[in-house]
Amino acid sequence: MQFEPGDRRRVLPRHLRPQPEPEVFSYSIRAARAGDLPYVREIYNHFVSNSVVTLDERRSSIPYWREKFALLSKLGLPFLVAVSPAGVVIGYALAQPWAGKNAYRYTVEDSIYLGPGAGGKGLGAALLQALIDACEQLGIREMVAVISDTKADASIRLHAKLGFVEAGRMGRVGHKFGRELGTVYMRRALRPSRRRRFFSTSSGR
Repeated sequence: MQFEPGDRRRVLPRHLRPQPEPEVFSYSIRAARAGDLPYVREIYNHFVSNSVVTLDERRSSIPYWREKFALLSKLGLPFLVAVSPAGVVIGYALAQPWAGKNAYRYTVEDSIYLGPGAGGKGLGAALLQALIDACEQLGIREMVAVISDTKADASIRLHAKLGFVEAGRMGRVGHKFGRELGTVYMRRALRPSRRRRFFSTSSGR
């Protein structure tokens, strides 16, 4: 059948119209840069203001993130960001010293946060795996996660999926939004591929 110009029948019925291709969630993971810190701060502050995922009650500042970025760079510890095709930071992961004593130098604590709309799409697992890989290449032997015990099922499942096991719980050690909060400790033994070069974070006392 042919349609004459101007014939309204030229419009195909809805069920016959070509359907748009579904939008593909894509990203790349790379080392964080100084220019990423405003995005990182906004992602973190979203959770500070709206959840108990972090027990911080005060929103963080750019100087705070610059100091953390400088410390992790000095220690050679990984600070990774996930970036959308448009160049927007949609999530980050970092490894920080577990404690300031020299004897803890082969152990790190992970921290992973995803921006609004980036959860539930596999990005958290990709960031955590990239962080684990980076730490093993640096000679780190142990990774620890400290997770709020309230509405943290997704984080617990994520860590368990990547080989973390529960190491203990502490109840009512935090207080936020008028609620008593506890923490879940999870750990994973890493397989370092090299000997770690050590940079001290303490005064040696």
